[in-house]
Formats: sequence, structure tokens, C-alpha cells
Amino acid sequence: MTRSDNTAVPDYPAQLRLDDRRFVVIGAGQGIGRQAAHALATVGAQTFCIDVDEHLAQEIAAEVGGTAGVGDATKRADAKRLFEEAETALGGINGVVDIIGMSHYDALVDLSDEEWDWHFDIVLRHAFLAMQIGGRALARNGGGAMTFVASVSGITSAPNHGAYGAAKAGLMSLVRTAAVELGPDNVRVNAVAPGVVWTPRISGFLGEEGRERNKANTPLRRVAQPSDIAAAILFLSSDLSSFVTGHTLVVDGGVGAKFPYPMAEQV
Repeated sequence: MTRSDNTAVPDYPAQLRLDDRRFVVIGAGQGIGRQAAHALATVGAQTFCIDVDEHLAQEIAAEVGGTAGVGDATKRADAKRLFEEAETALGGINGVVDIIGMSHYDALVDLSDEEWDWHFDIVLRHAFLAMQIGGRALARNGGGAMTFVASVSGITSAPNHGAYGAAKAGLMSLVRTAAVELGPDNVRVNAVAPGVVWTPRISGFLGEEGRERNKANTPLRRVAQPSDIAAAILFLSSDLSSFVTGHTLVVDGGVGAKFPYPMAEQV
């Protein structure tokens, strides 16, 4: 009997490999950035590891056999220099992973102009520069993948996350625009949107009580580790996602899937 479906079956494991691919990892020094650099390197990618802290940049580059880059990716001059250094060191680039982001927590009505501007620099400006400068670099090399770290705060709301959430929402909008504009150059642009991730900064801020509170709020009953987000970044950076662009992948353990209806005894 002749099969009705004669389409070829691809080598799926090979599509995860990034041999001979060259990635710039912005914010690689710790947390999600460090794990993303390791994830890329373990499947064959060469990495250019950027951090504003020279020690952290050198440390992660040594861990993954990559090259260190030091500078402030929110500044156009630094971003331009860093991408030029990456192209020289790696012989061109095929991918960008941008991790940078931070929040100060304050009520919307109390936010100062300085705090608002700070959030849009630390959350959004570097992504804008990476899309401009890195997007051109990828296009020159025949295309590639760009992945940014957004946040569920840009999809829903959270108390005291007004500026941060607005900037992350802006990031996801830029991802969609870049995907449409760079798609003809074979450049894919995506984001991951984590919830609470147990990075060194968050663990220090929330402490063990906060960890237990977030575990109880998560359907999977655990708090995300940086490696959970790095795994999603790896998928979006590999050919397993070759037809995925302009997308934000939520990685929150199911928190956003639920609505907190009160139980009968709470009514």
C-alpha cells in the first residue's frame, strides 16, 4: 500500500545543533544570561559574551570557551563597538540573545521622570539598538535569530511594575515590528516572557518566604530557574523554531493561565 504522506522526516536533533553559528549574548554575566550562554555553547555555538562588568564578562567567556565583550549596551557608541568587536572576533554573527532588564518597584503615581526614563533605558533602549545594529549584521551574514527577554509584566499588570511593564510591552511590540521588517532578510525575531525567575538578584530581593509564596501561586508548584528560560531561548535560537518569528513565548509555569476565583470557603 502506498503511503498518503510522503513528506521527508527531518533530522530533528540536528535542528537543535548550532555548530558554526556565532551568537552575541548581551547581559551574559549572570542569571539567565549565563545560562543562555551555556545553552548555546553546549550545542556548538560560538559566543561573544557581553556584560557591563568586565570580571563577569571574562568569567562567562572562560566558562563557555567564548570571547568577552565589555560595555554598556544601552549606549549607542558602546553597542556599535561591541557588535563590531563581535563580528571581528567571530568572523560574522548569526544570532543575538539579549537578556538585559531590571526593575525598581514603585507605585505608578509616585514614579519620578528619572525612574521612568531609567526603566526605558535598561529595559528597551538596548533592544532597540541591538535590533538596529545586530539586525543589519545578521542580514549581511545571510540571516539568523534574535531572541529578547521580555516579561509577563508587559502582558498583564503587577503592582509597582508600571514603568517596567510599559517598557516590556514596548519590547514585545518592537519584536513584532523587527520580525516583519527583517523577515525578508531571513532574520527571525522573538522573545520569551518569564514570570518570577530565581536569579541572584531576585533571590536576594524576595528571600525564602517570597520563594515559597511564588511556589504556591504557580500551578507547577516551583519557581523558575534561569535554566528554564535559557531552554526556551535555545529553542527560539535554533532551527527547531525556523518558522517562528514575531512571537513572545510565555514561560511562567502556568501562572498566567489561571484566574484567582475565590474558593467557596473564601466567599
